[in-house]
Amino acid sequence: MTDQFWSHHTEYQTPGLDVGDVDPDPIAQFERWLGDAWASDVAEPHAFVVSTVDADGLPDARVVLVRKVDADSLVFYTNYRSIKGVQLEANPGAAATFAWLPLHRQVRMRGTVTMVSAAESDAYFRSRPRGSQLGAWASDQSAVLADRDVLERRWIEADEQYPDDVPRPSHWGGYRLTPTIVELWQGRPSRLHDRIRYSADDDGWTIERLAP
Repeated sequence: MTDQFWSHHTEYQTPGLDVGDVDPDPIAQFERWLGDAWASDVAEPHAFVVSTVDADGLPDARVVLVRKVDADSLVFYTNYRSIKGVQLEANPGAAATFAWLPLHRQVRMRGTVTMVSAAESDAYFRSRPRGSQLGAWASDQSAVLADRDVLERRWIEADEQYPDDVPRPSHWGGYRLTPTIVELWQGRPSRLHDRIRYSADDDGWTIERLAP
């Protein structure tokens, strides 16, 4: 299997990316690329890896979905008592990585994380399918389960407890990631990829090219 990895090479034949090509605002540029991914039928283009750090300084990563893009931030939702929630409470910094492989593109972001308002979390929770709403009550996310039957039984209990509207659990809601660094990566031939980095400063954003 290792030989297969070594012998597999993809030559990225994609248009170039230069500092002068990108929007001066990184979130606007991100939305442009996200729109390209949607238009190209990339599977789950709003999926990204959110990385946090535990109490020992070890990184942790998992895939979540961005549910809103604001003027200066991204919003995703989860269980506040999950591993990621506990880590974010202790260290409210995170990284986001989007990979749109068919387009040979990647976006990396680093920044601070804050909880969204209860009203905003309530509004999004109401938009979710009933089954997903009940799942938020049934799953004590990241806790050890004896077996799957426990989870399914909790879901049935929640369904019986809330026959009409399902309220949002207080331990479930949104986080807003506000990046201070955003990097665009575009695959190019001979591994001479284009990397453009935005760094926040007092005057807005500094845009620089990085070596691949």
